[in-house]
Amino acid sequence: MATSGKKTTTGATATNTNANPLGELPSFEDLTKLAQKFKLPGVDIDALVEWQRKDMEALAEANRQAYEGMKTLAARRSEILRETLAQWQEALKNATSKDAPNRNADAAKRGVQQAMDNFRELAELEAQTRNNSWKVVQDRLQENMANLQKLLQPK
Repeated sequence: MATSGKKTTTGATATNTNANPLGELPSFEDLTKLAQKFKLPGVDIDALVEWQRKDMEALAEANRQAYEGMKTLAARRSEILRETLAQWQEALKNATSKDAPNRNADAAKRGVQQAMDNFRELAELEAQTRNNSWKVVQDRLQENMANLQKLLQPK
């Protein structure tokens, strides 16, 4: 039973599910040329395309900022975990000495304080990441509102 496609377990021919059904996405220049063919009166196609391009750039920048912030946050979490494990290993080494109860109590106090400091630091990193990303979007929204107000002014 020979067929000209890749066989699936049911014997049907497989299709390429990774192919974009719309084909390659058009560029902003392609969209501008297409829109200019319609020649809508009173509509500045170049301005609309530029507006959308700036929106996409702002979203890309916000996404980049969020990614970088989360990468920094993950790296710091890993560093904190390594530090904590090293502290635990040290505490286990000292657990058999004569003054172990006093050391353990002091180590527990320091550990709780360090955990609280680490939690605060991570929360601040997360908040800073969120604020930086959102600021990019807010700035673009404000710019859009200003542009919209200009467009709605009577001529």
